[in-house]
Amino acid sequence: WKVLTDAGYEIDFVTPKGGEPTAEGFDPKDPVNMEFKNNAQYQAKLANTLKPAEVVPSDYCGMYYAGGHGAMWDLPNNSELQNICGTIYTNGGVIGAVCHGPAGLVNVKLPKGQYLVSGKNVNCFTNSEEDAVGMSNVVPFALETAIRDRGGIFQRSDNFQSHVVTNDRLVTGQNPASAACVGYGMLSCM
Repeated sequence: WKVLTDAGYEIDFVTPKGGEPTAEGFDPKDPVNMEFKNNAQYQAKLANTLKPAEVVPSDYCGMYYAGGHGAMWDLPNNSELQNICGTIYTNGGVIGAVCHGPAGLVNVKLPKGQYLVSGKNVNCFTNSEEDAVGMSNVVPFALETAIRDRGGIFQRSDNFQSHVVTNDRLVTGQNPASAACVGYGMLSCM
């Protein structure tokens, strides 16, 4: 949010059902978190997120999938979000995702039927990070494994280290520590 808004981009928020999403990971000690919380315009947008049906993909130059464990249930099988993502990418837009956000990418297909991640360097919250936080038996699937199964060329760092991979116009980050760097990566592709 901060990287892209500081560069002059306007951001809209979209959730599978629209409305106010559940928050995860707010840190009142983080100045960027506090800046976001105190921004009335973006708090109003967050409280009233768009539904996928309200999005016109040609109006956007990029799409960013935020992380959080909820993404593992909410994103991978949402065909509306998959179509928005595939259309934005096919139209020359940039796609970014961090932590569990790449769950939204695992089933995105491009016009010729190939998976968006196929043949691309990609990363996400790793299987070993999932083990370390005790969630491997809670999440519906292993995200790293799913990306590999879709033909993604998985790259990673040690657990909880910032790691960002840019491949063409796809920018993915391993964990929350990678979020700002994903923003900078997206910015460099725009």
